[in-house]
Amino acid sequence: MSSNRVMKNYEELQFRDDFMFGKIMEDPELCREVLERLLERPISPLKEVQTQREFRYTEDDKPIRLDVYNEDSDRIVYDAEMENLNHKTVEAHMLPRRSRYYQGAIDIDYMDKRDSYKKLPDSNILFICTFDPFKQGLSRYTFTERCEENPELTLGDGTRKIFYNCCYEGEEISEEVKKLYEFILNGKADDELTKKLEKAVDKGRRNAVWRTQYMKEWVLLQDARDDGWEEGREEGREEGRDWHLVEQVCKKLRRGKSVEQIADEVEEDISHVQAICSVAEKYAPEYDHDKVMETLHADVMV
Repeated sequence: MSSNRVMKNYEELQFRDDFMFGKIMEDPELCREVLERLLERPISPLKEVQTQREFRYTEDDKPIRLDVYNEDSDRIVYDAEMENLNHKTVEAHMLPRRSRYYQGAIDIDYMDKRDSYKKLPDSNILFICTFDPFKQGLSRYTFTERCEENPELTLGDGTRKIFYNCCYEGEEISEEVKKLYEFILNGKADDELTKKLEKAVDKGRRNAVWRTQYMKEWVLLQDARDDGWEEGREEGREEGRDWHLVEQVCKKLRRGKSVEQIADEVEEDISHVQAICSVAEKYAPEYDHDKVMETLHADVMV
C-alpha cells in the first residue's frame, strides 16, 4: 500500500466504510436488525456489541481484530466483517483462511473462559462483501461442515460462515435483502431499516467525537508510515487499541459498573483498568473518553 494514500473525507463516509460500519453497529438494536435481515431469521436480543474486538494470546502475538463481535441471550456468537476491495484483488483478501483464523480465535477465547469444549457456543461469521467473493454469481455463500461421502450428513459443530455478495444482480434474493445490499453499495435507503441506517450515518457524520477519532487514527497511521509501513501499522493498531479500551471503560463507568466488573468484561488486567478509571473519575459523570485519553497520554499511563 502506498504511503500517500488519499484520506476519505469524514463527511463522505458511508455505512460500507469500515470506521462508520463499526460505529453504527455499536447500537445493539440496529445491529440486531441488520443481522436479522442478513440471516433472514429472528435472533435473540444482543448483549453489549463489541466493535474492533481484539484477541491476543501472548504479549508478543499479533492481535486478531474482529469488526463487530457480539453474542445474543441464547449464547450464539455473531461476527460481522465489512469487506471492500480497496484496490486489492479478491484473492488478496484471503477470506476463506481469515474465516478459519477468526473461528479459531472465537473458540479459544471461550475455552480460556469456560475450560470446556462442551460449552463452545454456536457461531456465525458473516463477511459482508461489496464484491463477489467467489466469483460464482451467487447472492451469498454459506459454508458448514459436511461429510464428503454423504453431503446430507452434517458435522453439527455449530459453526457457520456466510459470505454475502452485495453486488448480486439476480432474482434469487428476497426484496428485503436486496434493499440492504443496495444501501451498502450506494447508500440508497428504500425501506424502514435502511432509512434507520441512513439516519444513523447522517448523525454519525455530524458526530464531532467520531470525526476526531477518525482523523487521529488516520494521522497517526500516516505519520508513522513515513518511518516504514510495518512500524506505522503497528503504531496505528496500538493507538486504536488504547482509544477503544478507554472508550469501553468510560461507557461501563456511565452504566455504574465497578472496576472489577469492567476488568472482567474487557478482559484486561485490573491495575490497568484502575489507572484508566482513576483518570476518568475527573470527568464524571460524562466520562468523556477523548479527554480521558488525552490525560492518560500526557501522563504516559496508556
